[in-house]
Amino acid sequence: MPFLTSWDRLVVVFRLVCITFFALLLFACSGLPEKVVQPQEPVKKVVTLNIKAVGDMMLGTNFPRNHLADDDGKSLLAAVSPILNDADITFGNLEGSLLSEGKPRKECKDPRRCYLFRSPPHYALYFKQAGFDVLSLANNHARDFGEEGARESMHHLDEAGVRHTGQEGDIASWTVKGLKVAVIAYAPFIGSYNFLNIKMARQQVKQLAAEHDVVIVSMHAGGEGIDAVHVTFADEYFYGENRGNVAAFSRAVIDAGADLVIGHGPHVPRGVELYRERLIAYSLGNFCTYYGISVAKIKGLAPILDVTLDEQGRFLSGEIISTRQIRPGGPAPDKSKAAARLMKQLSEVDFPDSPLFISGEGKLLRNHPVAK
Repeated sequence: MPFLTSWDRLVVVFRLVCITFFALLLFACSGLPEKVVQPQEPVKKVVTLNIKAVGDMMLGTNFPRNHLADDDGKSLLAAVSPILNDADITFGNLEGSLLSEGKPRKECKDPRRCYLFRSPPHYALYFKQAGFDVLSLANNHARDFGEEGARESMHHLDEAGVRHTGQEGDIASWTVKGLKVAVIAYAPFIGSYNFLNIKMARQQVKQLAAEHDVVIVSMHAGGEGIDAVHVTFADEYFYGENRGNVAAFSRAVIDAGADLVIGHGPHVPRGVELYRERLIAYSLGNFCTYYGISVAKIKGLAPILDVTLDEQGRFLSGEIISTRQIRPGGPAPDKSKAAARLMKQLSEVDFPDSPLFISGEGKLLRNHPVAK
């Protein structure tokens, strides 16, 4: 063995110490338990449903005389189409029949004031292009041209890709953002789901609620005209005809499982109420009614209800978007916010205890947060 100097011995010792240290370190590390990574639960995606709704629509009639717009009605909804297209569901009420020709089934005593509406079938495409997903046919003009008129209206809406509801047996049901949605329309008129039979309406809505995530109810009811802006909480009559109790009906169907009630028929806006975390709009008035229907004064206000619901149908937030009809055009945005201001005033008078706040700009907010 060669002779080792003191320095060489020191180097050998140092190397042995280092080897021993790293060996011990490696042994210690190998004995440690592996860190267990707990799988994280996937974050549940929050689903909300944005709904826009309007009131009565009749884009022009060719009976008994030609009362169609000069451009065949193509531009009547142009100013509001960007608003209506920006929603998960857009709803409106269609007055009259989409029919090429045919004889009316209602007696017209005064031809000068003949409220029988027949619009060209291709007008169904205008509703589709404007953004409408579903229309109500439960009203006092859906059967102006009898069973044939109602049947043809549904046929032409089907061809255009617009859903419909209102005639007995006709319920719109489809899936939106993974949620199963149903829309059912009521009116106190022959052929429609019967608005006056609240007991039956409760049963129908209860069944729909058991099969769907969100149920929307439409009602064409109540008195008519400028004097009919307030909810009376009693049966309302128009020319001796019982138009029903809109408050009793609306609250009953929500008790049965409805998530949103959309009213129209009085031809004027009415207030809105938050009942059991669900919104009721008692009347959205006229929206796009080309002649034959007065748009004088507040009858020309054309609010768009913009509502966001959670996946259980509870109201989260909303807005009353103010538009106004100015003939010969259709509805257009109204900077004065007249519709929102009127509906705010009516809501505060008719529903003072409703947990709903309406701003001067028409924003709809809950006074209390939704319970988790």
